[in-house]
Amino acid sequence: MKDRVQAAVIGGGVVGASVLYHLTKAGWRDVVLIERSELTSGSTWHAAGGMHTLNSDPNVAKLQSYTIALYRELEEISGQSCGIHLTGGIMLAGTPERLDYLKVAQSKNRLLGLETEFISLDEAEAIFPIMDKRHFLGALYDANEGHVDPSGVTNAYAKAARLQGAEIYRHTPVVELSPAPEGGWLVVTEKGTIHAEQVVNAGGLWARELGRMVGLELPLLAMEHQYIVTDDMPEVAAHGRELAHCIDFEGEAYMRQEGRGMVLGTYERAGVPWSPERTPMDFGHELLQPDLDRIAPSLEVAFEHFPALGNAGIKRTINGPFVFAPDGNPVIGPVRGLPGYWLATGVMAGFSQGGGVGLTLANWMVEGDPGMDVFAMDNARFGAWADRAYTHAKVQENYSRRFSITFPNEELPAAREQRTTPVYGELSAAGAVWGATYGLEQALWFSPEGQEQTETPSFRRSNAFDPVAAEVRACREGVGLFETSGFAKYQVTGKDSEAWLNRLLAGRLPKAGRIALTPMLAPDGRLRGDFTVARADRETFNIFGSGPSEGFHLRWFESRMNGAEVTVEAQGDNLVGFMIAGPKSRELLSRLAEGDVSANAFPFLSFARLRVAGVPTLVGRISFTGDLGYELWVAPEDQSRLLAELRSHGEDLGLRLFGSRALDSMRLEKGYGGWLREYSVDDEPFEAGLGRFVALGKGDFVGRAAAERTKAEGPKRRLVTLLVETEDADAWGDEAVWHDGQVVGNVTSGGYGHFVRQSIALAYVPAELAANGASKEVSFEVEILGERRPARLTTSPPFDPSGARMRG
Repeated sequence: MKDRVQAAVIGGGVVGASVLYHLTKAGWRDVVLIERSELTSGSTWHAAGGMHTLNSDPNVAKLQSYTIALYRELEEISGQSCGIHLTGGIMLAGTPERLDYLKVAQSKNRLLGLETEFISLDEAEAIFPIMDKRHFLGALYDANEGHVDPSGVTNAYAKAARLQGAEIYRHTPVVELSPAPEGGWLVVTEKGTIHAEQVVNAGGLWARELGRMVGLELPLLAMEHQYIVTDDMPEVAAHGRELAHCIDFEGEAYMRQEGRGMVLGTYERAGVPWSPERTPMDFGHELLQPDLDRIAPSLEVAFEHFPALGNAGIKRTINGPFVFAPDGNPVIGPVRGLPGYWLATGVMAGFSQGGGVGLTLANWMVEGDPGMDVFAMDNARFGAWADRAYTHAKVQENYSRRFSITFPNEELPAAREQRTTPVYGELSAAGAVWGATYGLEQALWFSPEGQEQTETPSFRRSNAFDPVAAEVRACREGVGLFETSGFAKYQVTGKDSEAWLNRLLAGRLPKAGRIALTPMLAPDGRLRGDFTVARADRETFNIFGSGPSEGFHLRWFESRMNGAEVTVEAQGDNLVGFMIAGPKSRELLSRLAEGDVSANAFPFLSFARLRVAGVPTLVGRISFTGDLGYELWVAPEDQSRLLAELRSHGEDLGLRLFGSRALDSMRLEKGYGGWLREYSVDDEPFEAGLGRFVALGKGDFVGRAAAERTKAEGPKRRLVTLLVETEDADAWGDEAVWHDGQVVGNVTSGGYGHFVRQSIALAYVPAELAANGASKEVSFEVEILGERRPARLTTSPPFDPSGARMRG
């Protein structure tokens, strides 16, 4: 056994083996895999081995497609069979809502070049003859589905990695992990200690234990998962070729052929956690006690929808644990505060996602970048609020809803009120309908008196449509009040803070008393952030950004200190606030502020410490609504008082509370993009419309050379605003944009602009089409629920195109 290595991967399941292989493929040779028992000893060996591309996040779906395509390459390199059965698959819709869901999924697939097609129920029955088509309304066919042999795949990864220089140590439990004094990690095993420059936690069922060795409590929980294998079925044998995979969403079941019988698995509503506190170290190649009674309701539906199954005997029942994260996606990437420690955990769909996770992590470790936006899998999407109670509640909810529709406007009930602000009660009493973002309760909209404080989940316009419209009108015509506490807030101080920020950010820093908007770039010129930077005095900078990306950005900040004397502190729940916006917002502020806030004394992009309603307040003249507006930031103990004073003094001005749905509507009317939507690590500033904030002449900064190059070359695509002709459904995001019969772009976000009375979508399209898009010769269509809706490109925002109201 080596005593020093470049990287040590801990865990010999399909994910660990994939990471090892991809590291060697990327050129690292001094790498090892350490496995406590035999390869596949955790969840891998008893997995059903299914593979598919369907995922709610397009980039994760892309990585799943990569995984499926990889298996042939693995076989050629290793000489090991992966047991590939590329049978194709059908997804069955039993309700109109599920049919809408499949239409949305198909549109997302188009963006990635993943071709799926709707087939008739007769065609579905022809390739899956055991179904009773009377129970279904439609079927989506995907040729790129099937299953593999779990053991074969894992050993193919392992053999391919060995051929490229890696070593694998079986029966070598890790008993301790600690930082090495000279850097890297000391991996203490029962057979000796290895000094590893990098460590990968691919521990699967034991990932929590590996995390606790370094002080991490990972948001993971194992669930018991059952599937049955039937006896031989004459209906299967008579078909003459292997049946396609099948998912029956209403029956909460998946099926594939096994020999001359079928595998039938289900994600039952009454899911049971397994070993919720810790995984026994002596657990291995063993199964859990079957509990068919627990899955009986799902089996009954399956027997009704697929009658031949009801007549088949059960050859065996598999019940084994799989690890899940709260949202069902993997938990991967570098860990803030632990240099050289990487996660490859929570990968419950290992044979769909294992290859993509291995590729992503290898890119990240070797090149310093995952290669694409993988925030949907990044461990930074969870904060300290994702504690054990939250994790257990959300995992069980997610498991029970594995085949349920989660609508784009739906907020799930488990583990709510993890984080609330002091005005939660007052806003609830005012009719707030709540959502949760980064664990924080956020008002989505406010229900009028007499209307239920809940929203009907739908792909179409919901019961929130009219109340949100009223909130937008009140803000545009008078004054609206929005709680901004969900934004990320950072305070940057220290003698090197100005120089450090100048180097880190692509835009010019504001002078004291001013605000500036600036992107943050990676060395390759792609975006890493989009911030508002405010400066109350020479030595203190307040930075505001995306709330859900707080952990992601803190990790980026801290990894780029380079010895500077600077402190970056996330304000989190210690700084809360409001936005007031609309033509009467200045009048409202003037009634409460101790100081001159007139247009001349406090112009657009001003920032100051003022007392508002007797409360010490950071006041910025800026608003994401694109209207005249102000952001007011206070300590938590002062928030309730400030809210009461604003509502009292704004009553005669028509003040109305508004939520994030109204804010979204108004920012779409201005064509404003948002982080994780229009702006991501896949995008460059000049294609995203942020080029005007990149100060190429200010001196050197991270990404400057790449930004100069991309500006000179010109962007290949551009972010545009499309006005869509639609009736009862708007774009949400990830819809395909069509031109001349071809998919040419993608919607990043959309909705209804209630003040301009127009359905709006922000989208990326080729630069040439964007330049000519306003002409009558260029027409676009946005695919909404399977229908291509006419869309017109506008070169100016629908609301206040000159910006006179915002700056006035």
